[in-house]
Amino acid sequence: MEDNEDKNTSLTQIIMQLIEIKKPQNVQQLINLVNDKTSIPEAEILEQIVRLNCQGKISLKELPRPTVRKLSAYLKTREAHWYWITLILATAAAISAFTIPEDTYPLIYMRYLLGSVFILWLPGYSFMKALFPREPPIKTSSKSLDSIERVALSIGMSIALVPTVGLLLNYTPWGIRLTPIILSLMTLATVLATVGMIREHELQLMEENKQ
Repeated sequence: MEDNEDKNTSLTQIIMQLIEIKKPQNVQQLINLVNDKTSIPEAEILEQIVRLNCQGKISLKELPRPTVRKLSAYLKTREAHWYWITLILATAAAISAFTIPEDTYPLIYMRYLLGSVFILWLPGYSFMKALFPREPPIKTSSKSLDSIERVALSIGMSIALVPTVGLLLNYTPWGIRLTPIILSLMTLATVLATVGMIREHELQLMEENKQ
């Protein structure tokens, strides 16, 4: 028991000294600095840092998130919410198009809303996620501008992709009809979103390996 208390006291002193001298920018940098000084496992270092934060001795802006190595587990994290939202919106839009008649009010407005998102947003957004899973192609000065840029590019790409899908369908036996168009766009959005999710997970693993 005393050995554990001495170990925690020593670790606390090291953490406090490193914060004062090195001034790390985030928790992961602090953990790396402590690792250079000691042989204590990273999990114990993080536990002690959290304990000091709860005691008010240090102030943490954000705790590092553990890297999820399996794609199946990554799909359950907060980072994967965009993927499930994309699939849900695409499915909901397709169902509303097939089940809500034109003369059904006010449900028809839901069909219009979902249809607009399905046509003007999802194809381009999925395409941009497949190409640039983590950041938009042009780096801006803030995250809000990054979001605006991704929205603008997603709408622009949707406007380009949807007519292309219609043109290709025109040369198939199915032609340009409601069912082929909806199924084609839904498949396109699902495939591109899946590619984007896989690439996003791979990039996270690559970033961890570089550290």
